[in-house]
Amino acid sequence: MASAAEQLAANINFGAFNKATELKKRILFTLLALVVYRLGTYIPIPGIDPVVLAEVFQQQQGGILGMFNVFAGGALGRMTIFALNIMPYISASIIIQLMTTVSPKLEQLKKEGEAGRKKINQYTRIGTVILTALQGYGIAVGLEGFASSQGSAVIEPGLFFRFTCVITLIGGTIFLMWLGEQITARGVGNGISLIIFAGIVAELPSALVSTLELGKTGALSTLFILFLILMVIGTIIFIVFVERAQRRLIVQYPKRQVGARMFGGENTHLPLKLNTAGVIPPIFASSLLLLPVTVASFSSQGGPEWITTIAALLGRGQPLYLFFYIGGVVFFCFFYTAIVFNPADTADNLKKYGGFIPGIRPGKRTAEYIDYVLTRLTVVGALYLSLVCLLPELLISQYAVPFYFGGTSLLIVVSVTMDTVAQVQSHLLAHQYEGLIKKSKLKGRNR
Repeated sequence: MASAAEQLAANINFGAFNKATELKKRILFTLLALVVYRLGTYIPIPGIDPVVLAEVFQQQQGGILGMFNVFAGGALGRMTIFALNIMPYISASIIIQLMTTVSPKLEQLKKEGEAGRKKINQYTRIGTVILTALQGYGIAVGLEGFASSQGSAVIEPGLFFRFTCVITLIGGTIFLMWLGEQITARGVGNGISLIIFAGIVAELPSALVSTLELGKTGALSTLFILFLILMVIGTIIFIVFVERAQRRLIVQYPKRQVGARMFGGENTHLPLKLNTAGVIPPIFASSLLLLPVTVASFSSQGGPEWITTIAALLGRGQPLYLFFYIGGVVFFCFFYTAIVFNPADTADNLKKYGGFIPGIRPGKRTAEYIDYVLTRLTVVGALYLSLVCLLPELLISQYAVPFYFGGTSLLIVVSVTMDTVAQVQSHLLAHQYEGLIKKSKLKGRNR
């Protein structure tokens, strides 16, 4: 059986891809959806002077707004209809998931299956609209305070502009939310992650050119650029290594006799990933930082002195920003792992089918042991994510290197790429099995 599976995996090639028409349709749909997203990042919000905005944002891009501009694929810097990207939806999802742990009503909905999930999704969409409206109004007020030597960033400030800005941003975010759901259902990969991935990758060429320009002008030494390239390569290798790392718990099934045949007696394993939460913690932590940081950064333009101080402390590489960001990453590592993996349910399923971990009693003791192992794996995973996200930030904050080469960006790009490739391989594997089943049925009929 194992040799047959290995042979089947070895036969997954371009020939199999050419025959997998459904997979090709899914990939084509995903690419077209991402093209639509990229086109939207160039449609500006009405009533804004792009020249003045570009000049003002140039002064802000070294701070945390530059990081969110990366996730938005440059849409925030151009102040387009997708300026907030998918971040309000992610923030709303986090809030709803947190509330399910404290609200009995939401917890009950979560247990009701598909109907409950639809209701929770509806609450998430409502929360997305509310958060987008709050962030959109903050951006509109902040834009009215932006000015340069060429004039104000807003052509006609006032209530009408604020209303237009808020409605436009709500429409853009809701459209991206819908687009992400369509990619997940009809395309390949997770739609929300792919939208963020596309934004980062689309701006990489310009980031590389600007970095080389800094080296050409002497702002960065050749030695430092080489060190940066080696750091990026090393970070990618480290991410791939850790993302594929597993702790395998041995699971044994006892022998049982059914009629004249003997079944069971096999040993298998329960794989626990070192980083169960994946790329979610950095995205969640960044998303939650967006609302207060946006308000603080935009309000610092001619606002009170204390807001200006907070905006400065939330700059890239600053202590307050690093504290909230790493704290959020560690928290969401444990929180998201607790959501996606339930040791009690896993232990019950093992007990139901007669499986057990050698030396551990089935049931409660098995759940406690799995939780024990998973907690320690999550600690290591949280340290890994903190290291990947923090060290490049500390280095890059001291130099004028684009954020696209930071650890968070690399983590998102590498993780989403690995997940998407894994889904493509699973589709190809399923297509191969379908072909084998059809052949076996034809042979049976011929006989």
